Amino acid sequence: MGYDNGDANYPPRRLRNRRSSTIWAALLGVIVGAAIVLSALPFLANTDLLAFEDEDKVASLEQRPQETQSLEPLQTRNVSVNVDTDVTEVVKNVQHAVVGVINLMGGTYWEPNVATEAGTGSGVIYKKEGDHAYIVTNYHVIEQASEVEVSLHDGTRIPATVLGEDIFTDLAVLYIEGSEVNQLVDTVGAFGNSEDVNVGEPVIAIGNPLGLEFSGSVTQGIISGKERAIPVDLDNDGSADWLADVMQTDAAINPGNSGGALFNLDGQVIGINSMKIAQSAVEGLGFSIPTNTVIPVISDLEGEGRVIRPVMGILSPQPLATVDSYHRRETLGLPAEVSSGVVVTEVSPDTPAASAGLQQLDVITALDERTINDTIDLRKYLYNEKRVGDAIDVTFYRGGQQQTVTLTLVTDES
Repeated sequence: MGYDNGDANYPPRRLRNRRSSTIWAALLGVIVGAAIVLSALPFLANTDLLAFEDEDKVASLEQRPQETQSLEPLQTRNVSVNVDTDVTEVVKNVQHAVVGVINLMGGTYWEPNVATEAGTGSGVIYKKEGDHAYIVTNYHVIEQASEVEVSLHDGTRIPATVLGEDIFTDLAVLYIEGSEVNQLVDTVGAFGNSEDVNVGEPVIAIGNPLGLEFSGSVTQGIISGKERAIPVDLDNDGSADWLADVMQTDAAINPGNSGGALFNLDGQVIGINSMKIAQSAVEGLGFSIPTNTVIPVISDLEGEGRVIRPVMGILSPQPLATVDSYHRRETLGLPAEVSSGVVVTEVSPDTPAASAGLQQLDVITALDERTINDTIDLRKYLYNEKRVGDAIDVTFYRGGQQQTVTLTLVTDES
């Protein structure tokens, strides 16, 4: 027995209800969609997203179809973008003044007579006369070299002569000559006045970081500080022997940049890049020797082969800070209030110190009433404040008694 399905020409009631619901849903969707479109028309028109044409314009084009083919093409124009800035202009003008400096040392066991490359740095051509030129670089770049070569901007390598070097200022002067110099050296670095440099002033460093492979690399930064005094260990004994007077910059200075130039935006050399603080937690601490220090030093090195400095005749002075309390009291006989100074360990014969009566184990505490705390103070005062032939008052302790003598400074010829 089956179920009575009624008339087969009509759908069942449930199917009729489903169709009715579908129709009403579609009608509602049309109404909502139309409302959305109508509400959005003003916005679309304002944004030109709808390409409505003026009716008169359309009619006119329809009436003159031949004119649609004669419409003018889109107008075009060439835009000239000037990419030259102050920096790029300076680099173009001065980059050939910066050269590579190659330190060659004695050969190997297998080839004792063949010098091998021990390191590379940078240098700055500061003077050219015909077929020869002069280059300033760092002392540590050519230290202990048996031979030195200079690599010009095109890679040409020329043997160089070391005219002079100075460990205290970390400067050296090189000399190159030959037809290549006359042909290839087309730029000389002009020195500017480092005293006129301002903190925050833009600067450009040019050199050869990590070797000649990256020769002529340019970095940009600012002067971060002036008159920085950085302790330097000259004899690698773990203690400072000198305070380098330098400018601080955040322009990237890496190994190989040493001896390169720090330029201002006038294209003047305002410093010779010398060192950086290389610690994992430190960035942007590079240092450059100011030109006002460089110029007199290279003048001495070029003319005399060394920097002429005044001396008293004291050999290997020792900071009092390195002497323990027992020897301060028992050996030197110092009063308790004397806690700084320089111990005289040896007096060279036939020198001003010997003539003035200074002796071994005297403790110098002042020069011209300027307090001397250690050997750095002593050297800085002599080298920066005094000249050969100047008289100087030396205050010292001997056997617990303070004394003062006057002596005349002489040259440090050895």
